[in-house]
Amino acid sequence: MSLTDHLLRPLLTQPGRPLITHYDDAAGTRVELSVATVANWAAKTANWLVEEFDVEPGDDVAVALPAHWQTAGVLLGAWWCGAHVVGETLGARVAFVAPGSPSDAESTAVVALDPLGRGLGAPPADGSLDYLAEARLSGDTFSPPAPVPGDTPALESSTVDEILDQASAAAAKSGISPGARVLSTMEWTMPGGIVAGLLAPLTAGAHLVLVTAPDPAKLTDRRRAERTTVDLP
Repeated sequence: MSLTDHLLRPLLTQPGRPLITHYDDAAGTRVELSVATVANWAAKTANWLVEEFDVEPGDDVAVALPAHWQTAGVLLGAWWCGAHVVGETLGARVAFVAPGSPSDAESTAVVALDPLGRGLGAPPADGSLDYLAEARLSGDTFSPPAPVPGDTPALESSTVDEILDQASAAAAKSGISPGARVLSTMEWTMPGGIVAGLLAPLTAGAHLVLVTAPDPAKLTDRRRAERTTVDLP
């Protein structure tokens, strides 16, 4: 079973509950995504990777993106089809990068990182693809075309089973329990930040309140408004 199946299947018993709330203090925006919405973006990403790029379990997919709700959809989609997520674009089947970032991958998908989910507005001049414009046309549900064994490489040097163990250990270390509301300003560095900042809350079934470009003066209000119970880092 894929890493994404392990993470999302228990959560989909309550598809309407909030899973990720993303504050972008630089843009002054707040976006709340339910379990179903996160799963929908992951499914679209997985379908796009399989249908357009023939990604199979173990294939390298580079994700060179900051902490963001769109990054969560990219990562979960890549893992759903069994991709091996790496940080280095060279040699990757597909690379997901932020606007203006370089890539040496076979194919490059530019992720707009718009708080409200808008694409780039115009196709990239270098022949790269607009991830949001392309992937949103893919199916809303995903059925893996091939099994994803637990020993499949998942994130840098770790396998699916190893990442699940690391995420559970990180959740326990940070005091993240089922139903917790986690406020995080953590960068999703590769691989430790992704494990601690994204996968630990997901594996515990917690609600992640992600604050990017955080304004320190607003964090107390964020905690109060979202009734958070755990801080990361």
